[in-house]
Amino acid sequence: FIDLFAGIGGFRIPLQELNGRCVFSCEYNSFAQKAYELNFGEVPFGDVTKLDLNIIPPHDVLTAGFPCQPFSISGKMKGFEDTRGTLIYSVLQIIEKKHPRVVLLENVKHLLYHDKGRTLKTILTHLEELGYRASYKVLNASDFGVPQNRERIIIVGHKNIKFDFEKLNHQPRPILKSFLEKGGDFEYLNEPYTIIPDHKRQESGLIFIGYRNKRIRKAGVRPGTEHLSRVHKQPNRIYSSEGIHPALPSQETSGRFWIYDEGSVRKLTIKECYNIMGFPQQFLLINNLSELYKQIGNSVCIPMVKEIGVQIIK
Repeated sequence: FIDLFAGIGGFRIPLQELNGRCVFSCEYNSFAQKAYELNFGEVPFGDVTKLDLNIIPPHDVLTAGFPCQPFSISGKMKGFEDTRGTLIYSVLQIIEKKHPRVVLLENVKHLLYHDKGRTLKTILTHLEELGYRASYKVLNASDFGVPQNRERIIIVGHKNIKFDFEKLNHQPRPILKSFLEKGGDFEYLNEPYTIIPDHKRQESGLIFIGYRNKRIRKAGVRPGTEHLSRVHKQPNRIYSSEGIHPALPSQETSGRFWIYDEGSVRKLTIKECYNIMGFPQQFLLINNLSELYKQIGNSVCIPMVKEIGVQIIK
């Protein structure tokens, strides 16, 4: 397999566990490149748009957690030339030249609605033009053994048959508490907060148990959203460790979520963030803290990718 937009190896780890062999990797961010080198012994190629396609070895599976960008589509569909200038165009060029047996793409759930659904439709159409039967589904990390409400769209293209998402084996949803460290240099909330006595478990598994007593904008706020920040839409909410955690954000500056555990309110440590993404304990962490939070927030759920890999092999 090849590992495009590789990040810190969220696709590589589970596919290697399934005896897959990575023959090429590509990642633009220099901090992620260093983490990748530390853990896998190779420096990924940098800018995918400057890649000489002839250096990519033959491979069975192409993986890419590509960024979502708008396309300029005017009138008639012109093959994947319509996507020129976007990063998915580079992926489609590789697919056209190398013809892997399977294409595995990942993106945020919003891709479903991006440009009124035209972006997703364009990607699927181009995969089919290149000879693949494409299918997609939004999957939640919490269905694959980690306590995180993280929804991502997965697209699989296969030369002969459509990938059947219904065959994926789901696991019972664990609670956050079992993934937490027993002690450490925790970042506690040192300001007034309110714990809600009659809190309820949401269908997603989240338990909204309290909120910070911050002054928030009241005008024009819909009922039930009073405790959401209006700036980044980053909640001032506090979630119970007896439930699951919201999706880890890719920007630490927008704040991690507060959790209520053992009678105190604190944020997850960086190690706990890697735990709830399913990264192995031996995974090596380098770089400054804000980069580490960014890297894990941009990564993929390891157990989810592994189960997809199992079904791809079958």
